[in-house]
Amino acid sequence: MTASDAFIRDLPKVELHLHIEGSLEPELMFEIAQRNAISLPFDSVEQVRAAYEFSNLQEFLDIYYQGAQALIYEQDFYDMTMAYLTRCHRENIVHTELFFDPQTHTERGIDMATIVKGIRSAMDDAKQTWQISSELILCFLRHLSAEAAMQTLEQALPFKNQIIGVGLDSSELGHPPEKFEAVFARARKEGFRCVAHAGEEGPADYIWQALKLLKVERVDHGVRCVEDHTLVQHLAETRIPLTVCPLSNTKLRVFDNMSQHNILGLLEKGLCVTVNSDDPAYFGGYMNANFCALKEALSMSESQAIQLVRNGIEASFASASRKAEITALLDSYSKY
Repeated sequence: MTASDAFIRDLPKVELHLHIEGSLEPELMFEIAQRNAISLPFDSVEQVRAAYEFSNLQEFLDIYYQGAQALIYEQDFYDMTMAYLTRCHRENIVHTELFFDPQTHTERGIDMATIVKGIRSAMDDAKQTWQISSELILCFLRHLSAEAAMQTLEQALPFKNQIIGVGLDSSELGHPPEKFEAVFARARKEGFRCVAHAGEEGPADYIWQALKLLKVERVDHGVRCVEDHTLVQHLAETRIPLTVCPLSNTKLRVFDNMSQHNILGLLEKGLCVTVNSDDPAYFGGYMNANFCALKEALSMSESQAIQLVRNGIEASFASASRKAEITALLDSYSKY
């Protein structure tokens, strides 16, 4: 049976690939910029939304970094994160793992403590208010140097108990995972879980590099794994998760349209693929919209939707007890 909008709306969900700066909606961006007396290169919310009609990853990143300039104080990071978590509550996301890009802010003189405290305070409040569990993952900007990434890791060490893992994002082409082998080795030694963007813009070989050199536990995106049959087999056998972002992939022309997307094909091959929203303020949809897009373009069934969520639970960095709680919620819903 094809999943209905109502089924998707009420389905308990897990999100593992969400850039918190990419959830900054134009209205909140303007509000924060105004109170901080920050001048943005836009005159109105409408201008910002018009600028969101980018055609490739670099154009997106340019406006993404411009919007982040408004974020200065702990309250700014709190407000941004709480806005996303409020959306989680509305969309029945019961566990989420947030990426943040400290280099986007520390390069402007913002202290790591300001960033982490603001984000974590909102995460704590969402857990208290709505029982939404969450984890925080620090991402290195791959277009910057490996030395800059190592400096960022050093800055993050005092917050090890508040950051569960490290990741790798930003411009993929020309910045292969091997560039960051040393910093990921150090991160693992310090006890961080490891993930990395690979196989979105970059080739299947970047996925192999992320697995073999960075020793990641999850691959973010990873949809170009289909270019290498051996890699697809390996991912199926090992159940190494792919955190796939359907609307993002079509917005950035990884696929020309959703009917071409390979997520359900990979699911049927036994890969641990999951659904996520990436940068939802920029890519036109949060979690429910991504699930609905798969329903509309690919006739995603209820059983496929449930398996995608089960994969998310399996792939998450939640504790075993929390995974059991979310699984029980999903089982109860699927029986209903």
